[in-house]
Amino acid sequence: QAFFYLLLCVPRGSSCPPSCQCTERAGAKAVLCSSRHLEEIPKDIPKDAVFLKLDANSITRIPSNAFRHLSHLEELDLSRNAIEKIDRAAFKGVAAGLRTLDLSSNRIRSIPKEALLALNAKLRLANNPWHCECALQEVLWEARLDPDSVQDITCHTAPREEYVGKPLLQVLDAGVNFCSVRQRTTDVAMFITMFGWFAMVIVYVICYVRHNREDTCKHVDYLKSLPSTQGHAE
Repeated sequence: QAFFYLLLCVPRGSSCPPSCQCTERAGAKAVLCSSRHLEEIPKDIPKDAVFLKLDANSITRIPSNAFRHLSHLEELDLSRNAIEKIDRAAFKGVAAGLRTLDLSSNRIRSIPKEALLALNAKLRLANNPWHCECALQEVLWEARLDPDSVQDITCHTAPREEYVGKPLLQVLDAGVNFCSVRQRTTDVAMFITMFGWFAMVIVYVICYVRHNREDTCKHVDYLKSLPSTQGHAE
């Protein structure tokens, strides 16, 4: 009975995942799940967690609302995992208070800009096999990147071979604009589509005119073949 009452006295959300260690840092709860062979984010992280370390695991994806219940979270370390996919709403619910987000040393090639641009946190995105494109460029321009790691955001793949292996910041400083490239591609596609429709209209008009002319010619020939009024009178 005494044990039962003890459980009732434990604050809600203060339990600790069995694969993690929970400690106090200056009165703030730290949840340490480093190097625990985790393949996904634990579901039972305490709601009052302020520091969360999930580094050096085998996590491959950050699903939507993965941290939504962690309204007190300030620092999140997801470095040195195998993350390949990040959903658009992955960090929904923690955007306001999060100060640091470490996604370095993963397998991230691209990321929805909506997932990061709502954050005020300082981002670490280094050492990922990035595909340099417009979305990544917008993240670099608008997000708060850690200045110590921004040079390590390197183009693993890119629209042009000459950009591969170079820091994205260096490529952009050289005047490259991946977003304008995409816009030009879109404009060309629209031009081709409009030209195709215009060509179809022209062909239709030509066929219509030709068909009507043939009908007119047939009608004239028919009229010519009829006996004239003068012939009947004679």
